[in-house]
Amino acid sequence: MRTAIVHYWLLGMRGGEKVVEALCRILPDADIFTLFYEPNQVSETIRRHRVSASFLNTGRRFYRSLLPMMPMALERFDLRGYDLVISSESGPAKGVITSAETRHICYCHSPMRYLWDLYPDYLLDWTRSGLKRALMMPFCNYLRTWDYCASARVDEFVANSRNVKQRIWKAYRRSSQIVYPPVAVHTFYNKCAADYYLAVSELVPYKRVADAVQFFTASGRALKIVGDGPEYRRLKSLSGPTVEFCGRVSSADLRDLYARCRAFIQPGEEDFGIAAVEAIASGKPLIGLGRGGLLEIVPAHHPNAAFLYPTPGSLGLGRAVEQFEKQEHRIDPAAIQAGSMQFSEARFENQIRDLLSRSPLPEDKLRVVSPAESLA
Repeated sequence: MRTAIVHYWLLGMRGGEKVVEALCRILPDADIFTLFYEPNQVSETIRRHRVSASFLNTGRRFYRSLLPMMPMALERFDLRGYDLVISSESGPAKGVITSAETRHICYCHSPMRYLWDLYPDYLLDWTRSGLKRALMMPFCNYLRTWDYCASARVDEFVANSRNVKQRIWKAYRRSSQIVYPPVAVHTFYNKCAADYYLAVSELVPYKRVADAVQFFTASGRALKIVGDGPEYRRLKSLSGPTVEFCGRVSSADLRDLYARCRAFIQPGEEDFGIAAVEAIASGKPLIGLGRGGLLEIVPAHHPNAAFLYPTPGSLGLGRAVEQFEKQEHRIDPAAIQAGSMQFSEARFENQIRDLLSRSPLPEDKLRVVSPAESLA
């Protein structure tokens, strides 16, 4: 069986790329298709596969600005001859065109946020740049229509959480099953806490890292931020001496930062939140906005595993931090770590293998439809 994996871009090793890495282990002979590819920024597991990048790859330094051209680039991939295509999607990856005999499964991290549920937030961001707004707004309606039509090219949707399952239904009116993304939970460990909090996030507006920067600057508490993105300069200008921007760090350094922090900070609503799972795998409690995927990650059996607040903003975050500090002496790292096992790599791989082993077309759907029925 010839198989292909389609991913929006391979320019780093964040949550989506770790899903691709797991798919590569399940499908060791699969070819990979992607819009943008930077071999030095991905794992050896991915590099061992044959990777085909789109004609847009020469402009990968400005990949975010090339969104209007992405549908055309995806549709130019020639996927004839593949029996199975798995698209890994939080962008337009599912829009590839496959043959009628190909089984297309979409593992969806989220429908495109900037076109659907977070469109108003991105619209506010674009208003800061008149040129960007002038270029993007005329395309958004077209892209939203294209994205909806592209969802019809998928045979089966798989959602990475209940939160995303609901979004898929809202945007595409398609049902989906849930398979939580894989996390190497066994590689994380716990150490005695040093005097700092930790945030791990791409620096983009909807992550609301500014809420954390403002609170920790005002309160004088220490915060380390791992990640990079277009918000870096603005966030840096808001920060005081107790906020440290670590940039992108190695896997080993990240595990050490998790192990020694007091608690993990997540001020924005996540589709799922792999970083939060990595934090609880390190035995660290979560402090974050009580919405989205975080509500599925919190270990229900341990009441001091998470300190959530209902309304976005630095004020709610501050109250949750203060609540945590009052309860910090009751934290049981081992109990928190136990809650991460449901998100293990082994569980993900077993569920995906089970999905692939099932027939995509039950017998009752294979019967021939008569002309009268087709016209009814």
